[in-house]
This record gives sequence, C-alpha cells and structure tokens, in this order.
Amino acid sequence: TKGIWFFVMGLSKKVFIADVIARAINPMFADCASMGLIQSWVIVLGYTVQIYFDFAGYSDMAVGLGHFVGLQMPKNFNSPYKAANISDFWRRWHISLSTWLRDYLFIPLGGSRRGTYWTLVNLMVVMFLGGMWHGATWGFIVWGLYHGVLLVSHAIFGKLGGKMWTPLGRALTFITVVFGWAIFRSADPGLGFGMTRQLVGSM
Repeated sequence: TKGIWFFVMGLSKKVFIADVIARAINPMFADCASMGLIQSWVIVLGYTVQIYFDFAGYSDMAVGLGHFVGLQMPKNFNSPYKAANISDFWRRWHISLSTWLRDYLFIPLGGSRRGTYWTLVNLMVVMFLGGMWHGATWGFIVWGLYHGVLLVSHAIFGKLGGKMWTPLGRALTFITVVFGWAIFRSADPGLGFGMTRQLVGSM
C-alpha cells in the first residue's frame, strides 16, 4: 500500500504538474530573446516548479517501486524551496547526490578539518564536479561553480559570525536558486550562454 501511494503521488507530480508546466513554458524559452522582466521571471519560476516536481516525481516513483520488492529507499527531496540558506538547500535537494558528494568527495578531500581556506577550496571543487555530473557542458560547469560560490559565501558569512532572520534567509536562498535554474536551463549545448545572458539580464 505504501509503495502504491508513493508511486501514484510521484506519477501525479510528473504528469499533472511538471509536464503541464513544461508544455506552457518550453515555447516561451525558445523565444526568450524578446522577453522583458515579467515574462523572464514567469518562465524561470515556472521552470523552478517544473524541475522540482519532475525530479521529485521520478524519485517518489522509484521509492514506491522499491517498496514493491522490499527495498526501503530514502526520500530524495525534503521541501528544498523552504531552505533557510544555501547549505540547507543542498541538504534538502537531490539528497542522494548531495550525500554522495559529501561522503565520497568533500570528506576525502579533507572536508572542514584542514582550516577555513581548504574548506572553501573543497566546496568549490565538489560543486565543480557536481556540475559536471549533470553533463560535460560549460553551462552545467558554470551552474556548479555558481553554487560553489554561494556555498563559499555562506561559509564565510558563518565564520564571521553572521546570522540572518530565517524568513529573509529563505527568501534570499530561493531567489539565488532561481537564478541558478536560469543557468541550468540554458546548459543545453544547443542553447549556449546567449540564452543565459538574455534570461539573467532581463530578470
């Protein structure tokens, strides 16, 4: 019963939300050169919702199928858009990948045990490789480095004793993630950085 519930919920996220949004925004992405402020935000926010429900839907279906054969697979998403900061986002988004990057790259590289400088370097290296994991294109690499810069900035902010009001932190995190999705969506080799410049510039 639990497996059926997960599978049906995942399929619903994919078919009734992600695919519906994709059909609406994909033609708009093809014509992004002529878009202004509002239209650019609409399509990138649409993509922000689409990519979550698409990927979370597939993940829920996998968890459901696991239950059919007795496998207790962990959930892959934990309300990532509620994250209070960018580090919290990566604890909630694509948990299987972020956990793997932490356990098999960040910690073996020294993690945060070798001082602040090497902690920041390790974060950049891990996110660079995380970007490449999605595809060997410059768009994905830039997206990974972008998140590396965000994580480094957050780490420095914390080292300096900085604290942020949680609602403000959530809002800023969401906005920075949305800009990251504009880069990610443009990472298709056929689209290039022209689309990224147009989207981010108009946003």
